[in-house]
Amino acid sequence: MIDEIAIADHLGLPRFPSKIVAVGLNYRAHAQEMGKALPEEPLLFLKAPSGIVENGTPIERPRGYERTDFEGELGVVIGRTARRLREEEALDYVFGYTIVNDVTVRDLQKKDVQYTRAKGFDTFCPIGPRIVSGLDPTNLKLQTRLNGAVKQDSSTHDLIFSVPKLIAFISSVMTLLPGDIISTGTPPGVGPIAPGDVVEIEIEGIGVLRNPVVEAQS
Repeated sequence: MIDEIAIADHLGLPRFPSKIVAVGLNYRAHAQEMGKALPEEPLLFLKAPSGIVENGTPIERPRGYERTDFEGELGVVIGRTARRLREEEALDYVFGYTIVNDVTVRDLQKKDVQYTRAKGFDTFCPIGPRIVSGLDPTNLKLQTRLNGAVKQDSSTHDLIFSVPKLIAFISSVMTLLPGDIISTGTPPGVGPIAPGDVVEIEIEGIGVLRNPVVEAQS
């Protein structure tokens, strides 16, 4: 049975996670789109919890940069402390699933090489519209729309590293705490956003994460 929990009331989980562990290059078609070989192990980076905003809250596009992109992703919310898990037990530690927009300043990503600044601005981690438990994460349809036009249209069936494999791998590196979020990577079709745009990310069984884009004030 699927249980839907609003982000603001998720049964005692922290209002903000201790960390957001994101995964780069985790869709086969996205790797092909970028002309890159499939990674041999998950490529991990961290996003700042201070970047979290809810469904409907504007994404603030910073001034002075050439390109800021949307990236629609399945988010995995951890329900209990997880350390050095086996792949076959990993899903027992999942509280539920949500949607993440891994917003990125693309020119900073290229300039800095590592991703902290490019993906760490305030409002650069929209999450929502809810957490849903009881889903099977192996084949969920994911679609991202920009001003109503479809830009990403894929499924988690195309993930290079499955959700259980990601949880096991990450928990071998760092302890995952209740409320932590794993953002599992984005399919092909990422693209730029501008003030006045509206980004909608829809994942089967979860709903639609919708955020307008505004220009940052400073």
